[in-house]
Amino acid sequence: MAHHPYYPEVLVPCDEVALAVARGARLVEVDLDPAAYEHGHIPGAIRWDWSAQLRNQGTEEILNVAEFESLMGVSGISKDTEVLLYGDNNNWFACWAFWLMQLYGHENVKLVDGGSKKWLRDQRALSLEPTAVSRSTYKSRGLDVTNKASIEDIFASFFNPSDSRLVDVRSSAEYIGQISGPGDGAGATCEVAGHIPTAINIPWNLNCNEDATFKSPDELRSLYASFDIRPEMCVITYCAIGERASLSWFVLKHLLGYRVVMNYDRSMAQWGRLANSAVVTGKAA
Repeated sequence: MAHHPYYPEVLVPCDEVALAVARGARLVEVDLDPAAYEHGHIPGAIRWDWSAQLRNQGTEEILNVAEFESLMGVSGISKDTEVLLYGDNNNWFACWAFWLMQLYGHENVKLVDGGSKKWLRDQRALSLEPTAVSRSTYKSRGLDVTNKASIEDIFASFFNPSDSRLVDVRSSAEYIGQISGPGDGAGATCEVAGHIPTAINIPWNLNCNEDATFKSPDELRSLYASFDIRPEMCVITYCAIGERASLSWFVLKHLLGYRVVMNYDRSMAQWGRLANSAVVTGKAA
């Protein structure tokens, strides 16, 4: 079968999805708007509700190992199952689910390039019927936090400016503190407006084409090089709650192959609540 022209290991083009499902891949839709699935989804897809199923309801932290194994089980996913993720808003939460699955060691996971936007634009088939799956048993290797930035990692980046970069992937208006959320209702609002000190602003949407597919390797390399972000650096991405940041993390880690890339998943939602945490407004120097 054909592969994605640029990124065969982690992306599947829309016209390859049916073949993947036919060979046993589990297709999962993860949307900002969980109701979107009911209005029409790719045939064979199941749904994950990011708010109810991909994080602990009490702590708003990511799932623990037992919760993750339970989700995989009810989704009919085994350790060797190929998983294809997609969703609305340029695959924001599909990227977040990809990041979560990698934390727990599920290697065979890919994104549908372009997600729901490109699928709908191409006028491909939709289903209104929920997909039935058989429960599986899933045993994770446990949590590996290599790709998950902590507050300590954020502070460490302050003191190693030559070796690390903190990247705020939100809109420029959010970054400078003009607004505290995306402004269009699509995404989380922060309690405190502004950005983390030393962060540079590279909005997530610069990674994508107008149809929600990812740009070519040359375009992406040029984008990050223009901000002096080099492959040998430690790069930490953040936004409001980590979903947009996971898209930029995915690009740097899996499309460009940068060595150390971490997503600060609690992002400004946590940083803004910290006692004595500094928040900068206005354009960076």
